[in-house]
Amino acid sequence: MAEVTEVRALTGAALDAALDDVARLRIAVFRAWPYLYDGDLDYERDYLQAYRNSERAIVVGAFDGERLIGAATGMPLADHADDFAAAFAGSGVALSEVFYCAESVLLPEYRGYGVGHRFFDLREGHARALGFAKCAFCGVQRPADHPLKPDNYRPLDAFWCARGYKKLPGVVAHFGWKDLDQDHETDKPLQFWIRDI
Repeated sequence: MAEVTEVRALTGAALDAALDDVARLRIAVFRAWPYLYDGDLDYERDYLQAYRNSERAIVVGAFDGERLIGAATGMPLADHADDFAAAFAGSGVALSEVFYCAESVLLPEYRGYGVGHRFFDLREGHARALGFAKCAFCGVQRPADHPLKPDNYRPLDAFWCARGYKKLPGVVAHFGWKDLDQDHETDKPLQFWIRDI
């Protein structure tokens, strides 16, 4: 049985040191449904640079011994204004009051042991300590009849609802990436979820 020995918050130098491992986890985990992400390390390093640049960013690391086997990231939503301002326009929610819980990636053999809850607990605690009133995240939306959807897929909606998150009606961001079965990048809709903390 795979065993998570520790889940802890990483900031500053510890965050910086973990980012290459976070990049590798993102590539591995997001290859699966529903992201189907055909990623590469150079893109990931560029994407994760924002966490190096934000003094209020956090990475929550899950470890099996010294090996990083899962990670969750977060930073103020306003630090992503270029990506999300259009999605939140007209929503009545100010980007400045929201902490963005970005990705949560965990190797499959370590799932089902409460690590996902710890990822949210530590990011929400970090957001509260920084004075934020809300936490939000977004998840990709795929057609129900997508040909690569596994028969046994269970969406995480029930988990998110149990943590107090609700869909934010009409707040949908669009990001492009190359799917495993495609030869070029296409835009995908990502629905935002939010909760008061």
